[in-house]
Amino acid sequence: MDLGIGVTAFRIGIIRPKMMLEHGGNLIKFAQQYQIPVSQWLDLSTGVSPHTYLCPSVPTEIWNRLPELNDGLEQAAADYYEYKSLLAVAGSQAAIMVLPAAIAERRGCLGVVALPRVGYKEHQHAWQSHLGANGAKWQIEFYDDAPSSSLLSRADVVVFINPNNPTGYRVTKETLLQWQTQLKQRQGILIVDEAFMDCTPTQSLLNDPLDDNVFVLRSVGKFFGLAGARGGFLFGDQGLLDSIANKLGPWTIPGPSRWVIREALLNRHWQQKMRQQLAEDSSRLRMMLAHYFGVKVSGTELFQTVALPDSPLIHNQLCQHAILPRLCDERDALRFGLPKHESEWQRLELALSAITQGPRAQIK
Repeated sequence: MDLGIGVTAFRIGIIRPKMMLEHGGNLIKFAQQYQIPVSQWLDLSTGVSPHTYLCPSVPTEIWNRLPELNDGLEQAAADYYEYKSLLAVAGSQAAIMVLPAAIAERRGCLGVVALPRVGYKEHQHAWQSHLGANGAKWQIEFYDDAPSSSLLSRADVVVFINPNNPTGYRVTKETLLQWQTQLKQRQGILIVDEAFMDCTPTQSLLNDPLDDNVFVLRSVGKFFGLAGARGGFLFGDQGLLDSIANKLGPWTIPGPSRWVIREALLNRHWQQKMRQQLAEDSSRLRMMLAHYFGVKVSGTELFQTVALPDSPLIHNQLCQHAILPRLCDERDALRFGLPKHESEWQRLELALSAITQGPRAQIK
């Protein structure tokens, strides 16, 4: 019996978990591995703000009705980001997954895509997974901090994470605009992932009109502490945004999420206060990590990363204290999110003190 698309969906459901990448936030997995109840953990494994935007209860009718596009979310986003040409998506992740196909369709062919060697790996996964006609694939070339002039001269697409997750490396708007100009001479495209830009909005490319070969990704979950709402935005040429919207279909963001995100985007007083709070917290975390590990620490207002040759060992030791940082993909660095309460700060410091003065001291 032909069960049609349902069988396809079921098969995808079986295969997909094997292909999924590791991310921060897998607290249940580590709780089971170390046999420590979830409630006893301090989860610092994500770059999501611990200060969740709290809003009044979602009206009951929002739960009952299908999401509507004229509910004010897009206008609130246009005002917050100060840019009108946008597409609301289920987290910037949704746009990351569909951009390779959308850009291939726009170009009429594949080509060379430049990606950061260290950075959010879903970008690499999306471009490597896309298949063109006859199984053709994008040719991927990696760069370290920033693409070289030589790479810019031959790349058809450049993906840049500004600031980088997990290194915190960033470049100025002026540098990005220089890349954009160089790429446009060859019909190249620049994609800038600004998922961690909310604390420094003046450095965003969205402050000026985007050329038609530039696309910007923004995330709601990080700064607003609303990762579970799964909201984000893609900015750029309206033609490509419309094409992506058609590919994603209707109701990409649930109605309750749209309601909460709109409220968060409209609350300027909370945003201003939170930028100050996160800057102070991040500075405190950076100094704490530098003190106990004695190495350079880098990051953003939402996380700090420390490069350590024995990162897996330190990760294991912290997990034994029921503290979960993110062991970076290269396994040579640890990324720490921000504690929220003073008791959590003290708990982290006690664990770091025990580790660096105890077992860690023996391997220096």
